[in-house]
Amino acid sequence: MKLLMLGGTEFVGRAITEDALARGWEVTVFHRGRHAPPQGAHVLHGDRTAPGGLAALAEGEWDLVVDTWGGAPTAVRDSARLLSGRAGRYTYVSSRSVYAYPAPAGQGEDGPLVEGSPDAAATAYAEDKRGGELAALDAFAERALLVRAGLILGPYENVGRLPWWLNRIARGGPVLAPGPRGLPIQYIDVRDLARWTLDAAVAGLAGAYNLVSPAGHATMGALLDACAAVTGADAELRWTDPGPILDAGVEPWTELPVWLPEGESHDYMFGGDVARALEAGLRCRPVEETVADTWAWLRTLGGRAPQRADRPAPGLDAEREAALLGL
Repeated sequence: MKLLMLGGTEFVGRAITEDALARGWEVTVFHRGRHAPPQGAHVLHGDRTAPGGLAALAEGEWDLVVDTWGGAPTAVRDSARLLSGRAGRYTYVSSRSVYAYPAPAGQGEDGPLVEGSPDAAATAYAEDKRGGELAALDAFAERALLVRAGLILGPYENVGRLPWWLNRIARGGPVLAPGPRGLPIQYIDVRDLARWTLDAAVAGLAGAYNLVSPAGHATMGALLDACAAVTGADAELRWTDPGPILDAGVEPWTELPVWLPEGESHDYMFGGDVARALEAGLRCRPVEETVADTWAWLRTLGGRAPQRADRPAPGLDAEREAALLGL
């Protein structure tokens, strides 16, 4: 199997590249040269946002293209058009953010979507991802697979959500734990995403699939307990009702990563129907494994995870946390 990975050096793209190499596939990574790709991949350099930036892709044939682009849809449009006659299938790693907000818990792939255009410049994340979907569909039609991922966690994370919790709990002491403890969360381990994505492409699947763990696969309690267990820290999780946290102006999701209190936002982010992906072979590893492997990876970096330049570093200021805990 010949794979062309557009990206392939960070987080999702890296996990997909490593999975493909482990299968013995011939993998070509097309990227800007800012980070080294996994050993064993062929390398092509180019900048999809620059004039002539796709020149390195002018020749070559591949069985599968995987694209994780999250910026201007025109980059997906130009890549997909260029490759449509020389690649068998095109998989675009999209996002559940393409669904119009609010969305009820249990919504499947047929839910209302945001507006998007393959010819648009970068506007907002949801619209950009929808435009990327349309670009892939325009060029590859029934040969396009749209992977609508939810919250992605695991080794190589460059957004900072799980690394922040691990580092915070590793410092020990009283920790503000946003409740309720049994609040269900949905996420996908990046390696489970990679495995399913490549399996689905080999099987010839097409169209849109929600890709996230089943509702209730994990809870905030299970996630933070796992963080405490793997770090071995003397941390005291102080479970706190949402009311005081929100009254203090703390922002869910950003200042307290992963956490969303019950309501429209929680239903939208953690209530997706994944029956279609499960029927197509999705298997999700336990949250304890995701947390343990992320901690092991983080320790190889001295605790400092890479941070995407286009995303603000998440986390709650220590003084604000102490004030909320009455310390």
